Amino acid sequence: MKTHKFMPRGIIPPVITPLTPEGKFNEKGMRKLINHLIGGGVHGLFVTGTTGEFYGFTLEEKREIFLTAVDETKGRVPVYAGTNGITTRESVMLTQLAENCGVDAVSVLTPMFISPNQHQLFEHYKTIAASTALPVVLYNNPSKTGVSLTAATVAKLSEISNIVSIKDSSGDLTLTAEYIRLTRGNAAFNVLMGRDTLIYGALCYGAAGSIASCANVAPRLCADIYDKFIAGDLQGSLDAQFTLAPLRIAFDIGTFPVVIKESLNMLGIEAGFCMDPVGPMTTDERERLRKILVEMALL
Repeated sequence: MKTHKFMPRGIIPPVITPLTPEGKFNEKGMRKLINHLIGGGVHGLFVTGTTGEFYGFTLEEKREIFLTAVDETKGRVPVYAGTNGITTRESVMLTQLAENCGVDAVSVLTPMFISPNQHQLFEHYKTIAASTALPVVLYNNPSKTGVSLTAATVAKLSEISNIVSIKDSSGDLTLTAEYIRLTRGNAAFNVLMGRDTLIYGALCYGAAGSIASCANVAPRLCADIYDKFIAGDLQGSLDAQFTLAPLRIAFDIGTFPVVIKESLNMLGIEAGFCMDPVGPMTTDERERLRKILVEMALL
């Protein structure tokens, strides 16, 4: 029987990584952003995820990001670290680095570029989980990696004591529901939605919350979807979900995650630019985004 006590829940922003004009990690900007997010009512913080441009940082830079997040958060909410690698040994190394930096849990994306089968994915996660005492959140994002964890594989992985959750960014609510259905008898495992337009729907199925990119920009609004749902205010939760939708749908105005960073810059939180080759938005694109933020009463 599983004994791990840690259970992810609520709205957890995959935090953007603020950069200086020189393209370096902006520690001061990160500290300000963390307080903006916690003040907005989020239930956790997730650094070096896809939104955090994990793919662009060295080992030492990731160490600095992990330590800054842990230090500034001061235990107010759990800190999750993305420890994504193409190979198992890379993910193990990053997971152990994150553990040494004092994070509360890790999230591990499926390998990208290569195409492991389900047995190989099971072994990959089993090895990573065995390398750490930290809770592990599986992360399924097939549109980015070309690899998808099946519901059967997730059900099998959920029996490993410190594998506690999965973030599903597939956008396929049937798959999310299957993850929930096949693991619902396991009280030590839950499912997190990774598509911001489907948070309410996933909560109805029994998801425990969401790792939501839009929560960088609209933390209170995203938290309302969860908080109102838990309080039994289903209409209020659904209203918040519909209010949020235009921001998530606007992601295709620019190359991800530039819409999140540009939005934060407009709100007066220095996010900086995205790493090259993801360039800034054009003047016209920025104006379209500004209009959406004004209509959502964020600006």
